[in-house]
Amino acid sequence: MTLLDLWLSRSIPMCLLLQSLVLMALCFPSASMCPKGCICQRDLHLHGLNVTCSQSRLKEIPPNLPVDTVLLRLEHNQIGAVPDQAFHGLRLLRELNLSYNAVETLGEGAFSGIEGTLQVLDLSHNRITSVHKDAFARLKARVIVDDNPWHCDCALQQAIGGMAHNHEAAARVLCRSSELRDQEGRPFLAVDTDLCNLAKRTTDYAMLVTMFGWFAMVISYVVYYVRQNQEDARRHLEYLKSLPSKPKKPDEADDISTVV
Repeated sequence: MTLLDLWLSRSIPMCLLLQSLVLMALCFPSASMCPKGCICQRDLHLHGLNVTCSQSRLKEIPPNLPVDTVLLRLEHNQIGAVPDQAFHGLRLLRELNLSYNAVETLGEGAFSGIEGTLQVLDLSHNRITSVHKDAFARLKARVIVDDNPWHCDCALQQAIGGMAHNHEAAARVLCRSSELRDQEGRPFLAVDTDLCNLAKRTTDYAMLVTMFGWFAMVISYVVYYVRQNQEDARRHLEYLKSLPSKPKKPDEADDISTVV
């Protein structure tokens, strides 16, 4: 066996070992990259990480998520809020699952930074009652929002109107409460009233009632003030009339007789 044959016989297993190590590093990122309570696995088709944090008793969204996350599963936890820019920097994120949590409301910047890449957003089975009118404004994703105790108001109407797939989302929304009493318990699609104009009309009516109330108070005070002054004047006049007349002096009587 020549020296070349000996070198090749030793180099080939070493190359195979290095290839295996590289493949493992790509498929299974180091524990320091993966958030606590989560499992991270490389998705070779999507060229990113699948991060699974399901049923991990999380109360908030994990910080420092890998920037190459393409699938993030956070369902079946106790997450109560989605802070603004919580997913900022995850520019490859395609699917976000937040179902079966305790989220109650969504702000304007809850999904800031992932509007262009996100394809599916699952918010079902939470406690969401209200959202900012622009919470879904720039999202192109299919948003799943069913099984939440929605309060159907102007902001929700605007938020759903700005969704890319708004008809599908609206079909899944059930009004737990509403600005219109007769809409409570009915599907959102059954609301054929412009709730924003309704809110404006309600505000205008309240302002009109308030102004009328103040005007009535002013008029009542003026009437009371005038009547009170009239009563005081009448009493003063009666008092003056009740005073005895001043008797004339004798000298004044003699002067009058002399003149006559």
